[in-house]
Amino acid sequence: MRRLFTLLLSSALAVSALLFAPQASWAYPFWAQQNYDSPREATGKLVCANCHLAKKATQVEVPQSVFPDSVFKAVVKIPYDTLIQQVAGDGSAAGLNVGAVVMLPDGFKLAPADRLSDELKEETAGVYVTQWSEDQPNILLVGPISGDQHQEIVFPILSPDPASDSSIHFGKYQLHVGGNRGRGQVYPTGEKSNNGVFNASVAGTVASITPGENGATVVAITTADGSSVSDTIPAGPTLKVAIGDAVAAGVALTNDPNVGGFGQIDAEVVLQNPVRIYGMLAFFAAVAVAQIMLVLKKRQIEKVQAFEGV
Repeated sequence: MRRLFTLLLSSALAVSALLFAPQASWAYPFWAQQNYDSPREATGKLVCANCHLAKKATQVEVPQSVFPDSVFKAVVKIPYDTLIQQVAGDGSAAGLNVGAVVMLPDGFKLAPADRLSDELKEETAGVYVTQWSEDQPNILLVGPISGDQHQEIVFPILSPDPASDSSIHFGKYQLHVGGNRGRGQVYPTGEKSNNGVFNASVAGTVASITPGENGATVVAITTADGSSVSDTIPAGPTLKVAIGDAVAAGVALTNDPNVGGFGQIDAEVVLQNPVRIYGMLAFFAAVAVAQIMLVLKKRQIEKVQAFEGV
């Protein structure tokens, strides 16, 4: 009876933890949050590249400079051919999804909704932006979302104000941006997804190819010593071998169904001091006035010289 009570109590506590104290890392689809405190490793690589193994182009557009406590946008471009389809989790063909991560400098964060202009509200409609963790509001995530309508993802950013935060200074700051299209080939746990190449685990001869569970295919390989080893291929990849084929250990048994990939890029933005701009404008105005005065003085001297010559 005590054992049953203990089991029921443990189950109740587990359910309570799931319902009332969920961690951010549990939330799909931000799988990388489960294993990484930061999306950028010491080498500079963004952790998305650990699961999305193919390299693809990613672009970002940010202003050259911004004023303190102002809203601007960072546009992440994730181009790809919308006619291609990827292998879904169940093995069927589906459209590509996209996602992006933007690592902002400390102090920069997602702009609140009440600071967005009508144009920005329209550009960000239907896109949910979240932060990497509660204590890192400067790292923003989007996705996966449908790629057909979101090859450009707009992040509305609020710049910090050095006047209200002594740790912020005017100057140049760097942003780290990553964008992926399509599913990854490896899960954060290290397991392969069905969106990758599957290889023979041993050398030998393909003895049989039989259907498995959930649309999978089981390839049985007979080794030189007469033993049999089975490799399970999930639904999605297409087999490249047939019964009777000799295969080497590590040789590809399937095609590579991946049509997506990941790319990262760095950008720079200057947190500009408005006083410097006003000073520069005042300097330009002073130079313009000085030039005009010099011209007027020259004309005056020319008139005096002409009068004296007469």
